[in-house]
Amino acid sequence: MRILDKYILKELLGPFFFGIAAFSSVFIGTNTLFRIAQYVTKYGASILTVTKLFLYSLPGIIVLTFPMSMLLASLLSFGRLSGSSEITAMKSGGLSFYRLAVPVMITAFVVSLGAIVLNEEVVPAANAGYNYIVRYEIEKNTSPKSQEHIIIKDIKDGQIARLTYAQSYSADTNTMNKVSVEEFEAGRLVRVENAEKAVWTADRWIMYNGTITDLSTDGRVGRSLKFTEQVLPIEKNPAAITSEQKKPEEMSMKELKQQIAALKKEYVKTNSYEVELHQRIAIPMASFVFALIGTPLGLSPHRSSSSIGLGLSIIIIFMYYAVLTVATALGQGGAIPAIAAAWIPNIIGLLAGIYLIYKASR
Repeated sequence: MRILDKYILKELLGPFFFGIAAFSSVFIGTNTLFRIAQYVTKYGASILTVTKLFLYSLPGIIVLTFPMSMLLASLLSFGRLSGSSEITAMKSGGLSFYRLAVPVMITAFVVSLGAIVLNEEVVPAANAGYNYIVRYEIEKNTSPKSQEHIIIKDIKDGQIARLTYAQSYSADTNTMNKVSVEEFEAGRLVRVENAEKAVWTADRWIMYNGTITDLSTDGRVGRSLKFTEQVLPIEKNPAAITSEQKKPEEMSMKELKQQIAALKKEYVKTNSYEVELHQRIAIPMASFVFALIGTPLGLSPHRSSSSIGLGLSIIIIFMYYAVLTVATALGQGGAIPAIAAAWIPNIIGLLAGIYLIYKASR
């Protein structure tokens, strides 16, 4: 790494970490602490419990601040270099704007990749831990609850051995309605069971009024049997089944893909899950997009002031998340494709960044 790259990187990292701390403090102060205070006053949550809640909330907040912090860092670092005429000196030495922007773009891309990894490996588990504490430790709501679109996966040797779907679960009657069971061997579908309902009685699930279909190796129907009553091959009780149902923000991308595939087989709309899946990559990549915007803007006149840089960052961030919010709503409602809903803000930012870089290079 050349001395110039190290120098620019040093100028960049200080504001970047400051941005993470500053923007995280805003999210924590306006949302997280308010909810924690409600749990303390309403449910009498202990200090240990709310401390765990606070820690579980941090990964999701920090990842969300990466794009904002990269925008602020690129604005402030290049604004300071421009204000002290160091950019002029570098250009007089024969360096183009593109060359000066290289360390920023590489750093932003690495930050985006790191955010994707955190979004996949850390954030879903942290969100699941947060919701578990709220439901079982604070609200102490351990009884099963009525839900729609129940999916139960039995994994054996890293592969799905059985996939069970129920259109809904009624906690009042301990009943799953419109049940479908798919059994696999070595990744191949070998049996399908369908029933009108399954009722929890004593220590087992009993399916009523359904069919069992065995499939041959080429996927054709081998035989089909009707039944009035049949034991559902699941040992989990209603409480265990409802507690393991995850929200989209609690799932990894692999789990989201499995959920989408299972719901599509039952002709259930999956717009919300698909938008969430695509945003797992699109939102972290906003760090790179914001660097494209912030770097040329930092060279504009009168950008050396940190207050102007912070104000400009807030305006751009507001515009980005306003577009993201509208696009997400349209994607979840099915008005536009899920992939478009996730990537439209980045595409707009990318085009704006390319235009600004072109102007700055001239």
